[in-house]
Amino acid sequence: MTFPAFFDDVPAIRVHDGLARLLGTAADGVITYRYADAVRLAGHSCPTVAGAWLSARAGFRALYGDDLPQRGGVRVSLPDTEDAGVTGVIGQVLTLVTGAAGAGGFKGLGGLHARKDLLRYGDASAGALRMRRMDTGETVEVTFDASPVPADPEMRVMIPLALAGGMEAVARFGAAWQERVRRLLIEHADDPAVVSVRPVT
Repeated sequence: MTFPAFFDDVPAIRVHDGLARLLGTAADGVITYRYADAVRLAGHSCPTVAGAWLSARAGFRALYGDDLPQRGGVRVSLPDTEDAGVTGVIGQVLTLVTGAAGAGGFKGLGGLHARKDLLRYGDASAGALRMRRMDTGETVEVTFDASPVPADPEMRVMIPLALAGGMEAVARFGAAWQERVRRLLIEHADDPAVVSVRPVT
């Protein structure tokens, strides 16, 4: 599989996973996730997947600073239900990176490293994506807004042609689509107008 070249330039997310260390998956427990991992999970690259990636990164940075984030050590809440809009896609990317899972998640080993029920959908108390450290209780909400990076207006003309299956039209549409994703992930990764974080007390 050949991904767009800019995927290699997207900021990676590096975490420590105690379960991975315990089970010998990673000798030091350190795992580096890359945007391509989220794309493989979702099956595509789009502003939603990019936004979930940037939101997880921003939330981890706010909660852990320069320390290595603890995968499996954060509770994640989303205000919308899993089947609302793109919420389920966002949740899948967050599970990948944070380890937080719903009812079907890992139940733990010897009372430790449980991931089950760390991801909650339809949380009326959350104003946005909420991430809470289980060890300290420190909590933040992360908001993603792709509107400051608009799509190429020509995409409206391109999409019906691309959907009709013309090879040239598909190539043009895909390139324009990924250019917006590139701008979000590379040029606006730390733009507070796109990804903002606020503490929750």
